[in-house]
Amino acid sequence: MIAVVGPTGSGKSDLAVSLALELGGEVINADAMQFYRGMDIGTAKITDAERRGVPHHLLDILDVTAEASVSDFQQQARALIRDIHGRGKRAILAGGSGLYVRAALDVLDFPGTDPEIRRRLETELQTAGPAPLRERLEAVDPVSAGRLGDARRIVRALEVFELTGRPFSSFMPAREYFQPAVQIGLEVDRELLRERLARRVHSMVDQGLLAEVRRLDAAGLRNGKTAPRALGYAQFLRVLDGGSTVEQAADETIIATRQFARRQLTWFRADPRVTWLDWQDPDLLAKAAALCRTPPVLSPGVPPVLPGA
Repeated sequence: MIAVVGPTGSGKSDLAVSLALELGGEVINADAMQFYRGMDIGTAKITDAERRGVPHHLLDILDVTAEASVSDFQQQARALIRDIHGRGKRAILAGGSGLYVRAALDVLDFPGTDPEIRRRLETELQTAGPAPLRERLEAVDPVSAGRLGDARRIVRALEVFELTGRPFSSFMPAREYFQPAVQIGLEVDRELLRERLARRVHSMVDQGLLAEVRRLDAAGLRNGKTAPRALGYAQFLRVLDGGSTVEQAADETIIATRQFARRQLTWFRADPRVTWLDWQDPDLLAKAAALCRTPPVLSPGVPPVLPGA
């Protein structure tokens, strides 16, 4: 299994396509927001032309009103990996949604769900706000309480505790691949990335991001639990509501995207199994392909080494 990881805007999709052409592979999307049909401009979704004939999977699989599920993704991704490998191809995971990448690569079990518990907790959230729920989580799972800032995730952590009697944090195991894998991280110049992300947001505006958000709003974007939180979409919904200008929304999106890129780097940097390659190296493809041809090192925490390094 091959995974191309790193911050948004670092060129993961391009490298994944080039590797697929070099090695005979197919790409599996691991960007949660690119699951959604119609969310094209704001997610920088790879176009048909950019795919260069390489099959791509798990793009455009959800309506904007649907909730993305890591557990569902794990099942779908692993079924695809089996199918791709069974046809003699290489499965190449590409995306920056860290938990989704781990779900595909690692031995990772997800607790079930209980709609009744979920509805009750969500009703409490709506009526009393997140503070009482956070206090309850601190009492039963201080690790998750200290790590989770999103109210939706607090609800999920409490649901898991009520359902299983185990802290939500206990379901995040040690890093252990469920099958041999190599992770290639794209090492970026942070100042250049900041500039690239700003240019990309302005390009999205020029391509019609506001019109895309308007179309998706009519399709029920605000009713979704996952999609309306995507970078750019939340900001441009406020433009439609008259609470912001296009210029203000673009500036807010740039700031939010840069913050997200920093969080992604922190997440992937914490995984010692990632081999980092310079995103601007003229020999990037050759070095990445060499890593993929090297027998993987299976010991946890030990990344493969480039031949001759």
